[in-house]
Amino acid sequence: MFAWMIMPFQRYFEFSGRSRRKEFWLFALLNTLVFVGIFALRGATGGASMADIEAADAAGTLAVYSWMFSGVGILLGIWWLIVIVPGIAVTVRRLHDRDLSGWWYLGVIVGSMIPFLGVLVSLAFLIVMALPGTPGENRFGPDPKGGAPAAAVFN
Repeated sequence: MFAWMIMPFQRYFEFSGRSRRKEFWLFALLNTLVFVGIFALRGATGGASMADIEAADAAGTLAVYSWMFSGVGILLGIWWLIVIVPGIAVTVRRLHDRDLSGWWYLGVIVGSMIPFLGVLVSLAFLIVMALPGTPGENRFGPDPKGGAPAAAVFN
């Protein structure tokens, strides 16, 4: 299972081809676990709580954002820099598995910024990501389920 979580890092700049649901969702799980771990670390080390942030001086704009420049903010920023490219790549490949162009992802990003409509766009995108890929070969390549198992990809 861990092999599927790190597969997007091994296919870092690969925007062509197709990715299975397993690769996409286990990568999302890895990101969730890392975020939970970072925030648990923040809680264990006595980092700024929401009460501290709310009590910050409203006139001092940097005081409100002080958590971003603490250890937690730096760790989150570093993790984001590490996963932004493989995250986009695995999402584009997952759209390819559904026989959709990767440009739909840009449409989802723009559509999710529209008030009220953004919630519907985001929910529709989650549903598309959860649907199975097109069986057999499509215009983006062979079926990833029909190929070699994940263990063979890493050898």
